[in-house]
Amino acid sequence: MNNDICLKKVLVKMKGKIQICFIFIILISSISYGQSVKKKPLIVITDLYHPYNDPGDNMDLINAYALPDVDLKAVILDITDSFRKETADHPTLWKDPRGPREAGIIPVEQLNYIFNRQVPFAIGPIKLMRNEKDQMLDTPSFFRGVELFLDVLEKADDPIEVISTGSARIIAVAYNRNPELLKKKIKKIHLSAGTAASNYELGSDVGANMIPGGEWNVALDVFAFTRVLRSDLPIALYPCAGKDGGFVKDQNNTYWQLKDMSFLKDMHPQLQCYLDYAFGKSLKYDFLRAMDLGSPYKEKESQFKLFHVWESAIWIEATNRILVKNKEGTYRLMHKNEIQLIQLSDTLLKSGLRPCELLEIRDDGRFKFDYTDKVTNTWIYCRQDVEENEAALNCVIPSLLKSYTPNNLK
Repeated sequence: MNNDICLKKVLVKMKGKIQICFIFIILISSISYGQSVKKKPLIVITDLYHPYNDPGDNMDLINAYALPDVDLKAVILDITDSFRKETADHPTLWKDPRGPREAGIIPVEQLNYIFNRQVPFAIGPIKLMRNEKDQMLDTPSFFRGVELFLDVLEKADDPIEVISTGSARIIAVAYNRNPELLKKKIKKIHLSAGTAASNYELGSDVGANMIPGGEWNVALDVFAFTRVLRSDLPIALYPCAGKDGGFVKDQNNTYWQLKDMSFLKDMHPQLQCYLDYAFGKSLKYDFLRAMDLGSPYKEKESQFKLFHVWESAIWIEATNRILVKNKEGTYRLMHKNEIQLIQLSDTLLKSGLRPCELLEIRDDGRFKFDYTDKVTNTWIYCRQDVEENEAALNCVIPSLLKSYTPNNLK
């Protein structure tokens, strides 16, 4: 197979020291890769807003469009009405005064424009579920995210995987309306939510201790989260929070810090424009033309010195990729289909999904789990060494984003 292999040098600050990471990233061209790997159909559900609530949502969505082995079927915007207001009035979450913000229609259209695509998108119900069995049939027809979700599943030839990085409302409501369709047509739900803490112990994050489930995505709509966990759907859990909250690394949560944003200047110019528009909370009305205005990060630094990230593990797992370290201590990100390129001296980082049982699911969204060797349809993310995991991601994620060029824009 004709693979393009490039050597990247990245400086990463870890624990006060500068580490030099030479990363061999396997960059598969869309032609050769497409011939060898069947594209995986994915539905992405994201709580993407503009101006942003979490700027990581904007950055992560690039993967859905740019990865050559992903067949993006739909983007469904999981929006909660409380955060569309000047000061958010969600009943249990922070009364965010930085509004108003609106559903991320603009960033989705920008990515469709950049990638020359017509990926369908819609907004889901914006109100909280009233109970676990709520079908939300009184939702105004404009908010047709559930209908789009069901329509894509209905038309799918084979079961589809779903990435969910907000509340679980769209999945839960769709399940309430047509459970047999979801059981038939969903291969796996990659669910970014929850707190991985045994025995429900409270940690050092007072704010997290005060909200349902101890984590933002759960608290967005608790009925939705518990409905999905109590269903018989195949669920891969990626807890955002550990015992000490969502901003502390834990073996079973996915949080990490991107230490150096200087890689932005080396991304494709249109993707630089896309991120600059989002990170700068731009309100320019020519939001498509703004994607063609050069390379903004060649002239300025990022709006962020430190970037909080939760979704990288989902994209690595959902697209069948692995983190590998060679004997010199360098990291690379590889597709599992490229396993023959791994040397005997290489080490696979011990991170990924482990089969588990949900022993208890509380009404507030807290859950208790245990690993299992039995046949199960539930998995939970686990990384053995959280510091090495963060070091590896600081090397491979910037290089992956920089690899998205016009040659592989679909």
